[in-house]
Amino acid sequence: MHKSQVQMYKWGPKPKSMFKTTLIKLLIVATLISCPTISGAAPLILFNAESQAQQHCPSDVVVWLNLPTRIYHWKGMRWYGNTKNGAYVCKKEADENGSRGTLNGQ
Repeated sequence: MHKSQVQMYKWGPKPKSMFKTTLIKLLIVATLISCPTISGAAPLILFNAESQAQQHCPSDVVVWLNLPTRIYHWKGMRWYGNTKNGAYVCKKEADENGSRGTLNGQ
């Protein structure tokens, strides 16, 4: 190594501190993405039956929410009522709590 390269490294950030800083930033971003907190959001109420959900929100659309992915499906779609870990919910409440509709139409 040339003397100038050694000096640049000597005064730059050390690899361990760069790793820690990057790791901390990634953890913060992951936390913000996975746990959105929306003030004023209605609680998400889960129902075992479509009719119960429709009684709870008569002026809203009932959707099937896949709980692990937080993606919902509309009536008539392939996965509506057919995922292993899911529940019927009101679409408005699902949207307010950070869920979203399916993008592939299934």
